[in-house]
Amino acid sequence: MDVPWLRIRNGTAFFPADPESVRLLERPHPFKLPQRNSPMSSTSKLVSIHPYFRPHPGNLDAFKALAHRFVEQTSSEPGAVYYEFTINGGDVFCREAYVNGEAALAHLDNVAALLAEALTLAELVRLEFHGPASELDKLRGPLSALNAHWFVWECGINR
Repeated sequence: MDVPWLRIRNGTAFFPADPESVRLLERPHPFKLPQRNSPMSSTSKLVSIHPYFRPHPGNLDAFKALAHRFVEQTSSEPGAVYYEFTINGGDVFCREAYVNGEAALAHLDNVAALLAEALTLAELVRLEFHGPASELDKLRGPLSALNAHWFVWECGINR
């Protein structure tokens, strides 16, 4: 890998990559790159949902306030693995994952009223579902009316 700001030696990343700084950082950096042939899991049932919102002009602050309500509503869900909002300029992304397809459906049920409110404040620009085919199949029927993009899990690392 040849990245000008990153130097890799024996699976260890060094920052920055100018020769003098690398010499000063000869000890391994805490960030360790995954080794090739790391253990991978084909049994993960994790399902992640990736909604991208674009608040209508003047509605970004209201949408931010609504995001906090989404987090509060989701905090008691036992099947939620992570749930957070990030913002890039005027676009809002909800980064969320669930232990399986049933938990994802339970979440969508739990926040249905908030989603309806969100869609009065913003356009849903893109909606993605990621996970194993067996878990995504549980969502396709109930969510068939959505214009979603379905990403089937191929490979990865589970820790």
